[in-house]
Amino acid sequence: MENIIHCPKCNEKIDVSDAMSQQMEQQLNDKYQQQLKKQDEAIAAKKNKMDEAARQLALDKKSFQQDIDLKVAQQLKADKVALTKQLKSQFEQDNQLAISALQDDLTEKSKKLKLIQKIEIENERLKREKDEAVHEANLAAEKAMSVQLKIERTKINEQVHTEHELKLKEHQSLINSLKEQIDITKRKAEQGSMQLQGEVQELAIEEWLEAQYPFDQIEEIKKGAQGADCLQHVVNSLGTECGTIYYESKRTKSFQPSWIEKFKQDIRDKNASVGVLVTAVMPKDMKHMGQVNGVWICTFEEFKGLSLVLRESLIKLSKAIAVQENRGDKMVMMYNYLTSNDFSSRVEAIVEGFTELQTDLNKEKLAMARLWKKREKNIEKVLLNTTEMFGSVKGIAGSSVADIGLLELAED
Repeated sequence: MENIIHCPKCNEKIDVSDAMSQQMEQQLNDKYQQQLKKQDEAIAAKKNKMDEAARQLALDKKSFQQDIDLKVAQQLKADKVALTKQLKSQFEQDNQLAISALQDDLTEKSKKLKLIQKIEIENERLKREKDEAVHEANLAAEKAMSVQLKIERTKINEQVHTEHELKLKEHQSLINSLKEQIDITKRKAEQGSMQLQGEVQELAIEEWLEAQYPFDQIEEIKKGAQGADCLQHVVNSLGTECGTIYYESKRTKSFQPSWIEKFKQDIRDKNASVGVLVTAVMPKDMKHMGQVNGVWICTFEEFKGLSLVLRESLIKLSKAIAVQENRGDKMVMMYNYLTSNDFSSRVEAIVEGFTELQTDLNKEKLAMARLWKKREKNIEKVLLNTTEMFGSVKGIAGSSVADIGLLELAED
C-alpha cells in the first residue's frame, strides 16, 4: 500500500512514510543529544570534584610536610643544645686544671710586673733629678758663656765695623776710580770708532779716485796735518793739470754747519779749484746733493757722479781759459763759474742723470743675470736629457749605435 498524498497547491507527491520516518529520527536524535549533554555535565561535575579533592590533597600534603620539617628542626635544635652542653661540660672539666695553672702563673707574673713598674718609676725619678741637675749646671755655664760671648762679640763687632768702614771706603773709592776709567775708555772708544769710520770712508774715496782716474794725482793729506782728507789734481789727456778738487770726509751721526766754514778755509789754504764735502748725514734742509756757500755737499753714493762732473767741468774750463788766455784772469773766471748757480744746476742735472743711468744699468745687469741663469739651466736640462736618452738607446742597441764624441769622456 502506497502512503502517498498530493500537495493541494503544487500537486507534488509526498511519501507519508518517509516524512514520519524523518520525524521519528529527529525526535530520537534530540533525545540522544539531551542524554549525552546530561552525561557530559555529570562527568564535568565529577571532574571538578576530583580536581578540588586533588588540590585539597596537595594542600594537606604540604601542611603535613611543613609539620614534619618543623618537628625535625625542633628535634635537631634540641639535640644540638644537649650536645653543646655536654661538650661544654666535658671541655670545662678537661681544662679546669690548665686554667688553674694559668691563673697561678698570671698571678705570679702580675706581682713581678708590679715590681718592675716600681723599679722603672724609681729609675725615671732618678733620671729626672739627674737631668734637672745637668740642666741647671748647663744653664749656669751658658749664662757665664753668654756673658763672655757678649763681651767678645761687642769687641769683634767694633773691630769688624771699623775694618768694614775702611774697606767700604776703599771699595767706594775704587768704584769711583773704575767708573772714571770706564767713562774715559768709553769716550775714547766712541771717538776711535767714529775716527775709524771716517778713515774707512776716506780710504774708500781715495781708492775709488785712484782706480777711476789713473792719470790724476791723488794727494793724501797725512794724519795730524792741517787740512782736509785728500786733494785730486785733475790732469787732461795731454798731461796738463786743469785744476784741483779738495775732498773732506765726514761720517758722524749728525751734520755740523761749522764744517763748511772750516772746509772753505782749507780750500783757500790749498788754493783748490772746488771743494766736496762727503758726509753720511746730510744737513737738515738738504735731502740730496747740493752746494752751500761755495762748497759741494753730497753722500758717498752721490760723490762718484759728482766727482766725474766736476772733473770734466775743470777740464773744459781749463781748455776754454787756454783759448782765451789774454782775455782776463783765468783763476777768477774759473772760480766764478764753478761757484755760479748755472754750474750748480748743470752739475745736479748731470749727477741725477748719471745716478739714474747707474741704477738702470744695475737693474739691467740683474735682469740679464737672471735671464742668463735661466737659459743656462735650460741648456743643462736639454743636454742632460739628451745624454740620458742616448745612454738608454746605447744600452739597448749596444755597439750598433755610433758614438757621439761630444757625449763621450775626454781621454787624457
